[in-house]
Amino acid sequence: MVTSSRRVFLSDVGRGMLAAGLGASLANDLGFSTAFAERGTEPLPLGEHTSLVELMRNTPAETLQPQLASMLLKGETDLKKLIAAGALANAVTFEGCDYVGFHTAMALLPALEMSQLLTSNRQPLPVLKVLYRNSQQIQKVGHSSKEALEAFHAEHAAEHAAESNPEKDLGLRIRDACRRVDSEAGEKLLATVSSSPVAAFNALQSAMQDDLNVHRFVFAHRTYGLVGLLGKEYSHAILRQCVRLCADHERMRIQHNQPESPIRSLVPKLLDQYKLVGKALGDRDPGDAAIDELGRTIYNGPRDKAAEAVAAALADGINPEYVGEAISLASNLYVLHQGAENWRTHGDSAGVHSSDATNAWRNMTRVNLSSRIVEGASNHAITGLIVAAYHAGVQSAPYTTPAYPTDEHRGLVKIQSADGLLAETEDAIRNNDQGRATAAIQIYGERGFSVDPVFQLMLKYAVSEDGRLHGEKYFNTVREEYRTIRPAFRWRQIVALARVTTSAYGYNREDQHGFRAAGYEAACKLLSVDL
Repeated sequence: MVTSSRRVFLSDVGRGMLAAGLGASLANDLGFSTAFAERGTEPLPLGEHTSLVELMRNTPAETLQPQLASMLLKGETDLKKLIAAGALANAVTFEGCDYVGFHTAMALLPALEMSQLLTSNRQPLPVLKVLYRNSQQIQKVGHSSKEALEAFHAEHAAEHAAESNPEKDLGLRIRDACRRVDSEAGEKLLATVSSSPVAAFNALQSAMQDDLNVHRFVFAHRTYGLVGLLGKEYSHAILRQCVRLCADHERMRIQHNQPESPIRSLVPKLLDQYKLVGKALGDRDPGDAAIDELGRTIYNGPRDKAAEAVAAALADGINPEYVGEAISLASNLYVLHQGAENWRTHGDSAGVHSSDATNAWRNMTRVNLSSRIVEGASNHAITGLIVAAYHAGVQSAPYTTPAYPTDEHRGLVKIQSADGLLAETEDAIRNNDQGRATAAIQIYGERGFSVDPVFQLMLKYAVSEDGRLHGEKYFNTVREEYRTIRPAFRWRQIVALARVTTSAYGYNREDQHGFRAAGYEAACKLLSVDL
């Protein structure tokens, strides 16, 4: 209670000083209704989320979970509030720079979305699962008493922006700050963006597109989603983590004497070669066969060719949405073609990483194209798709093994009914038989049965298994790609999900078998539901 009161007091004082310094209307216009701009020593104001955040940061996972379950059952909180508080607890602790921490942040919204697909008594399970992981990592790294993401003061941000090469595009200045490993300068620049979260997100694009680490893409996409949940007043506090993540990537690159990413020189070259800067994007649909061919070109690489193929497609007037479909198909091929010698297709495998990254880029492209009033948004959509294609081609050399399921796999399945095929799939999942699981689901799709029972089956195991930090994201990636990709190819996504789900069953984060996700069984007992 003392900590909570102190935090609320500091929040009120900080807000009053900010309004006095800038004027209430300017503070509002800049989106600084709670905190921002120069790092200080006081904690980040958390408003109505304060007590839950403090509980999550200062309570061991085994103790926290019963408390949260009790609060839910008594109606003292709800799942959205828990995810919002979990996002803030994660942000103030890890600032986007802890491996398990930012993976957990990326899983928060997917877990909330998964909960909405479950029956009412089971809905808390995916949320409690990721919050258990969140608390476990906070305690493990010993940061519960330290706040890495502190309050910002807006007046200093405006001063910094005025001194920081105002002739140069704001997004490029943020990118350059990250290249200098100067996250503080980048955060100050971000704090000068207008009150629109989409404008702030657009300003981050140049930094997001400046390297090929999959996490900067997916983290940006999922973090922007958390802004939608938390509200505009938290946009800078949440999005500034992206600046820190990008600067941290650059720090590690320099520390390990690694060369700059080739994407930094390739993208400008392709933009110039295909005259894409400022180009009005087209709406042409070249048809299923051409999109499939483009996807295979991207998959087969090499990566320079994959990026150039997308640049040429955009120059040729193909709708960016359809170009995104092709990149999604390329990413999916990694899951389907991975050979049996590489048994683990879940977690940080080439296919899951590539699929999640492509899904993030497709969503970020949609955000950019839906905000044409934001200067440079269309250009960011173009460059984002080029980077997405390059990333899809960089995962590894394309696998030469046949796609799952093979004819041999199909020969293992003798059942043809919908219920029988689902039962066959579940048995295959529990025996980690990826070939039989993909064959049963492929046949199920060919027979025209409804996809909804398949998603329910896969959801069951996406909730109960660890998935090496990627299960929640990938489940939602497949659901989104299934909804948005053309009908001729959408079932490939379902087959891939069946393979990844089967790979994950029973394995913990260290690839030891015989485990459920940490905290899952205890959560089931607390909610009085079956395992």
